[in-house]
Amino acid sequence: MDLGIKGKLAIVCASSRGLGLGCANELAANGVDLIMNGVNPDTLNTSADMIRNTHGVNVTAIAADITTPDGRAKVLGAADRVVDILINNAGGPPPGDFRDWERDDWVNAVNANMITPIEMIKAVIDPMIDQRFGRIVNITSGSVKNPIPHLGLSNGARAGLTGFVAGLSRQVAQHNVTINGLLPGQFNTDRINSLFASAAKRDGKDVDDVRAAAEAANPSRRLGETNEFGQACAFLCSASSGYLVGQNLLIDGGAYNSNS
Repeated sequence: MDLGIKGKLAIVCASSRGLGLGCANELAANGVDLIMNGVNPDTLNTSADMIRNTHGVNVTAIAADITTPDGRAKVLGAADRVVDILINNAGGPPPGDFRDWERDDWVNAVNANMITPIEMIKAVIDPMIDQRFGRIVNITSGSVKNPIPHLGLSNGARAGLTGFVAGLSRQVAQHNVTINGLLPGQFNTDRINSLFASAAKRDGKDVDDVRAAAEAANPSRRLGETNEFGQACAFLCSASSGYLVGQNLLIDGGAYNSNS
């Protein structure tokens, strides 16, 4: 299927590994030029080289913390033309008990997972409107639909972003600019490995047993792969997805049991 986005320019935040890299790779497979971002220069450059060599697109790698004003300025400043596609992504806050969290923990979570994507949207959306094309995808979490008790920081911050986007997406849809959420369940990433390790320590279990239990509990009997997530992201960015507005697409192997 031709997604109709060859030659477009995408910013993919936090794309040196994991779900962000999965999205960057699938966009590049469809001919999209990339501005990739990550905090570790070595990991980022390795991933950028892989995509260049595999897909032959232009890739600019910006090592910066996207959750800071300076980091956002560096990433946005790397664009030499209008940004057609924005993939918002940032690491999730740590798990824990809300009784142990201080104000700074909440501020950091909201900054990374709500304010940062809003600031990135603010920076790119008017040029998208002017050219009558824009695709914005916010990578959030399955916890937006199905809150996870020990991920309260993530639940709160990401739900705030989702609520904001619900209004804005419907204001800009008339200009062929769409904003949607992509909600991952459990995927084979470093993030899930750290969560499994935390759960194993908390419950006095072996990490492999925690993983096996998670796989057994999922209707698909497995965790997701990052390329599957990336392919869904690429479709949301396609030229033919303009009627998908303000949606939150849950990709979790069927773990969330609902008919809505």
